[in-house]
Amino acid sequence: MPQPVPTAGWSGAAGPPHLGAPGQVAAAEPPGAPPRPVPPPPREAWARPRKVEAVPGTSFALVHLDVPPVTSGLAVGALVAGIVSILVSFVVGCFGLAGAQDGWGVWVGGAFALVAAVTGGAGVVLGWLGMRQIRQVAPPPAIRFTGRGVAISGIACGATGLGLTVLGLAMAALIQAAS
Repeated sequence: MPQPVPTAGWSGAAGPPHLGAPGQVAAAEPPGAPPRPVPPPPREAWARPRKVEAVPGTSFALVHLDVPPVTSGLAVGALVAGIVSILVSFVVGCFGLAGAQDGWGVWVGGAFALVAAVTGGAGVVLGWLGMRQIRQVAPPPAIRFTGRGVAISGIACGATGLGLTVLGLAMAALIQAAS
C-alpha cells in the first residue's frame, strides 16, 4: 500500500517534484527507507511580528509585520540615466572635435547631443522625483524607500552629462567656425 508523501515546501501545478507527471502513481518507498527531508520554512517566516491584535469575538488575530525598506527605483533609474548621459557626452565631444575641421563634427555631435541631453535631463528629473519619494513619511504598514545617495548621484551624473555635452558641442562649433 503506498504511503503518504509529505508535500510541505513545494509549489507548482505539476505536483511535488518527486511524484513525476500528473496522473502517474508514485512508486512506494521501500520499507525502512528514511523519510524524505522537508525543506525549512522561508527565512521571512522566522521574523517576529511587530504587533498582534486579537479580533474580538473570534479566534483570529491581525499580525503586523515589519516591512523592510526598499531602494527607490526612481533613484536607480536616475543614476543609470546620468551615467548614460556622461558616456554619450564623451561621444559628442569625440565626434564633434574629430570632424570639426571637415565640417561634419557639429552635425554628428549635435545628433548625439540630443540623446545626451534627454538622458541627462531624465537623470536630473528622476533623481529629484526619487528624493521626493524617499522623503515622504509612510505609515508603518506601507513600504519605506531608501537610496538618497543613489538619487543624489543620479542628479549629479545627469547634470555633469548635460554640462559635458554643452561643452563638447560648443568646442566643436568654435573649432569649426575658426576653420
